[in-house]
Amino acid sequence: MAFKHCVQVGILGRYADRFTEYQPPRPLRDRLAATSGIDGARGVELVYPPDFEDPAETAALVREFGLEVAAVNLNVKTDPVWRYGSFTNPDPAIRARAVSDLRVSMDLAADLGAGLVTVCPLIDGWDYNFQADYQKQWAWLIDGLREAASHRSDVRVSIEYKAFEARQSIIVPNMATTLHLCDRIGLDNIGVTMDVGHALIAGETPAMSAVMAHDAGRLFYVHFNDNNRAWDWDMVPGAVNLWDMLETLFYLDRLGWDGWFSYDVFTKHGDPVEAFDATIRAMDALGRMLDKLGRAELQDLIDTKSPARATEYLLTTLAR
Repeated sequence: MAFKHCVQVGILGRYADRFTEYQPPRPLRDRLAATSGIDGARGVELVYPPDFEDPAETAALVREFGLEVAAVNLNVKTDPVWRYGSFTNPDPAIRARAVSDLRVSMDLAADLGAGLVTVCPLIDGWDYNFQADYQKQWAWLIDGLREAASHRSDVRVSIEYKAFEARQSIIVPNMATTLHLCDRIGLDNIGVTMDVGHALIAGETPAMSAVMAHDAGRLFYVHFNDNNRAWDWDMVPGAVNLWDMLETLFYLDRLGWDGWFSYDVFTKHGDPVEAFDATIRAMDALGRMLDKLGRAELQDLIDTKSPARATEYLLTTLAR
């Protein structure tokens, strides 16, 4: 199984939590240069606005290092202006800024040949009961995303859901809610970024989530990472949930997915470039494991509906 590997170059920069800083900031040139040296990495996911202080220079750097842009990731969470929300902010001027930023991101994605913007509205939600007006928030989200995505039909807008963080409850917490949101917006260029780690913390089976999004014609982008289902730890795929990773790959392959695999993997200790290199090698190994297990054999296990037989087959085959 072959993959189109994409590095989220923002992850090669500063990484910190509320306790300490684990990785220092690095300029975009250094991050792109490092990416170009990772075996198998073909694409990059750039973040707007921080990676676009000079859009012409950003485009030139991508060309210089022989990379493709898989997507532009719109950040509507870290700037203090978004403290009370982006597309669902009670202030109409700030909601208008979120719409404007998404439109700018769409133009940048088109100019860079990506044709895709991914956006994760992590700051849109609530922490307490009676804190948010759910009716207004939902309407603002629909109207804002519809207004922004209507800017141009040749660029797709992919919504990344997450159950919690930065809010305790995020307005798009799972696949079902996000697909319903896409239907309410009603535009063909609105879809879903399925982050496998986010599916895990939402209590989903990632393979089923992928099937749902594909069935709706809304599976636009995929992030791969792993965690313990309790928190979004952004670990190397297969570190914890090996069978979920293999099953997700099995279904993506069966669905004919030929898009990018973008990796949302952070490392607190060691070199983040080495972590991405290990991630790509791990994904390639998962692909070889799927080849070894065999698509027809796995489908036969599904059809026979014998979970005990399935577990025995998976373990004994991989142990050979």
